[in-house]
Amino acid sequence: MIRFIKAHLPRPIKNLLRPVYHQLMKWWHRVKPISYKEQIQQELTRFDAEDEVNDLPEIFHYWSNKHLVPKFTPHGFSNPDEFFAFYAAKAIENKAKSHILSIGAGNCDTEVRLAQALKQQGFEHFTIHCMDINKMMFERGLELAKSCGVEQHLSFLLADFNLWQAERTFDMVLANQSLHHVVELEHLFSQIKLAMADGSYFVTSDMIGRNGHMRWPEALKVLKPIWQTMPDRYKYNHAFKRKEKKYINHDCSTQGFEGIRAQDILPLLKENFEFELIIPFANLVTVFIDRPFGPNFDVNKPEDLAFIDKIHNLDEQNFQDNIYQPTQMVAAMQKVQ
Repeated sequence: MIRFIKAHLPRPIKNLLRPVYHQLMKWWHRVKPISYKEQIQQELTRFDAEDEVNDLPEIFHYWSNKHLVPKFTPHGFSNPDEFFAFYAAKAIENKAKSHILSIGAGNCDTEVRLAQALKQQGFEHFTIHCMDINKMMFERGLELAKSCGVEQHLSFLLADFNLWQAERTFDMVLANQSLHHVVELEHLFSQIKLAMADGSYFVTSDMIGRNGHMRWPEALKVLKPIWQTMPDRYKYNHAFKRKEKKYINHDCSTQGFEGIRAQDILPLLKENFEFELIIPFANLVTVFIDRPFGPNFDVNKPEDLAFIDKIHNLDEQNFQDNIYQPTQMVAAMQKVQ
């Protein structure tokens, strides 16, 4: 009923009532929690029509090239794709036949690029097993693999990672921006450990901030004064088609699985694996470079670039001063012996 009324209201009234609507929806989900089956169907419906699930605004690439690449290059890679390829090469070298598992592969963009990178390094006898629950995304993945000439290196495992049982071992397990969709993290990590061959790696690039990608209170305390004084043109939310005069600390996990247990990922990884490498980064800056607000920033405007640089530097200082913590990371792990 709440959604029906919202759908038929004029836009000015919708914008006025939107904060009340979100509070009502949070209350409704507490009173009548959505079932796991309903959540799965929402997730399938959402991604069925998304050809590009990882497309990001130009301002993200400005930020990552200027500020993230220098964090990565001392370790032998400059971006997450190269990170996955770097550890895959370590994991499968000197093996006659190799197997890599990708958790939550989606459209298989990352996996196709990984296959291309490994072939360029001279590897020929490897298979990347792509796991996901969405058959339609696999169809797009197969078409992409064929167009790039690597279809022989990909296989497709239709499975729910919350319920998946490991039936074989792999030389590497990767999870690219998928762990923050997982409800049963404890189960998944136990199965990943079972699936890891001796000397194998578990590598991930993912979100490790507050559940639902919300800001923690200590970060909000810093963000709100920035929001009050920054130009109004930065405040338009392209995801919700609204201008946010005040920052709305939206909980993305109220519908679907987005960030459902993000804050549990890092503690559970520490319990279950040994880190060979971890590079944490970003907090407030992600608000401004991601899809909702990122399109507001023009990479050809010096004042926009200066604003992003300022927020990034503020993050770095606050990490150093232990005011708040990073919300993203790349990490390479092995099993606890």
